[in-house]
Amino acid sequence: MLSDDEPRDPHEAADVPADDPAGEPGGTAGTGTQAPPRQLVLCGVESSGKSSLAAGLAGGPAREVANYRGSTVAVHHRRLDDVEVVDTPGIVRGSDSATTAAAIDALEHAQVVVVVAQATRVDDDLATLLPLVAGRRGLIVLSFADRIDAASAARGRLRLQAASGVPVVTLDARHLDDEDRGALLAAAAQAAELPAEAPRLGWLVEPRPGLLEHRGVGAWVAAALLLAPALAAVLAANELAGLVEPWVEQLLDPLVGRADTLPALPAGLLAGEYGLVTMFPLLFVWAAPTVVIYALLLGAYKASGLLDRLTAAVHPLVRPLGVAGRDVVRVLMGLGCNVPAVISTRSCSSCTRDTTISAIAFGSACSYQLGATLAVFAAVGRPGLVVPFLAYLLLTTLVFTRLVSEPIARDRTNLLVLERRVFLQRPRRTDIWREASTAIRQFFGTAVPIFLGITLIAALLAVTGVLDAIGDALAPAMALLRLPGDAALAVVLASVRKDGLLLLGSDAVAPGLDGLQVLTGVYLAGVLVPCLVTALTIARERSPGFAARLLARQGLAAVAFTAVLAWGGAWLLGLR
Repeated sequence: MLSDDEPRDPHEAADVPADDPAGEPGGTAGTGTQAPPRQLVLCGVESSGKSSLAAGLAGGPAREVANYRGSTVAVHHRRLDDVEVVDTPGIVRGSDSATTAAAIDALEHAQVVVVVAQATRVDDDLATLLPLVAGRRGLIVLSFADRIDAASAARGRLRLQAASGVPVVTLDARHLDDEDRGALLAAAAQAAELPAEAPRLGWLVEPRPGLLEHRGVGAWVAAALLLAPALAAVLAANELAGLVEPWVEQLLDPLVGRADTLPALPAGLLAGEYGLVTMFPLLFVWAAPTVVIYALLLGAYKASGLLDRLTAAVHPLVRPLGVAGRDVVRVLMGLGCNVPAVISTRSCSSCTRDTTISAIAFGSACSYQLGATLAVFAAVGRPGLVVPFLAYLLLTTLVFTRLVSEPIARDRTNLLVLERRVFLQRPRRTDIWREASTAIRQFFGTAVPIFLGITLIAALLAVTGVLDAIGDALAPAMALLRLPGDAALAVVLASVRKDGLLLLGSDAVAPGLDGLQVLTGVYLAGVLVPCLVTALTIARERSPGFAARLLARQGLAAVAFTAVLAWGGAWLLGLR
């Protein structure tokens, strides 16, 4: 379906020396040897191979890593012997994103700057980067050198080196070897003052357009391919959970039995209806597999270059909503875990970031919610309800996104950042893991500890009777949405953590619900407000005031959409 991309030969560079003093395209030439730098700060545009270069150059674990969709969203550091390698967020042309601001700030304190430009688009990249680093000591690295004819690359490198007065290295950042590392470190020792501009080499090597670039169907094909990893992860993870859950329950039964012999309060906290032992395994049985599988699939998309092509292709479909194609990926990330998805919005433009966060909070049914949703549908004997549920969730998310988007983002004169077409390549396992590992670590390092705290809070509220009291108070409001009063408790608990909607499938509630009421209850519990973990993350990333306003808007929209579903669902979706 997708074409194999082959580069065209670049324009030949003229007026360059006949011989390469270093003998190889990856060599360097310099004037005098200086003391080896103690720090190398890498800067480059998004998808320039900068992070691959940092990983291949230094290896080992990085500190302060936050990498989503393949774009670094926080400055992070690696060690190479006595040299610190600093990877900064990708600079996006024409963007006022928080990540671009962070990258520029990191350059202010750089000892030696490594300007990473794509050899295939060297003129555009250097025109963007050099004005930001002019006057600082540094060197230029041309990545993706494998896409350029070797002889032309050697001549062009020498021309650029002679004109700029700084060392220039050409290499393939994705497949770094010892010779490349040596050439780069030697060039760093000869770093010179970077100019504000460089001569144009005339290189422009682009992949041939394929089906994704087709004006008629490309955007729809891209939308389907963007949704495919989430669907595949949910199906695979829930098949796995169905096999594992009975085994886990069997292992926990003795522990639950012993906890029941404790006094009322500790027994409720450990083994009650919402107890730690009773409910916490759901996180690992239902949620964790979805997060891991989805992160790996999305990592494969990014490592192959397909994700960049998809976001560019889908842009025309989402542009009227007030977001860019590249923002859609952040929303889809939320299907694994909302926490890294919200953090990743740092690389959104300022006029689309709040809208993207709102779309994540409303429509990104995280792995906890999806797992619990499928479990409820299975418990009431209506697994097919997942199709109308996802369809209505997608429809209302699009409407909500349009309603909350900034007018300036929808303005036709506002040219939102659009991804450039990149080359497709076969992803390596190491590249896939590098792209996926941060989201997985964020899930286990941030989401899981918060989930533990929420579990204890919910169990305490249940033991003290607070949840029952809230449920009784909300019962009249449930009637307005054609739901029984017993459903209120599931809605309340789902507002704390999304697996709370599992109560809709309990023996106390499920027998009194028809198919439309099950769908209505699951939808309301899922979208009324974001879970506490997501809300706290939004408050930390933006502000408590923004989080409060988002919760209010989302609550009002959720009630309105639920009312439409409850009273018009029989006609809208053919359910009863």
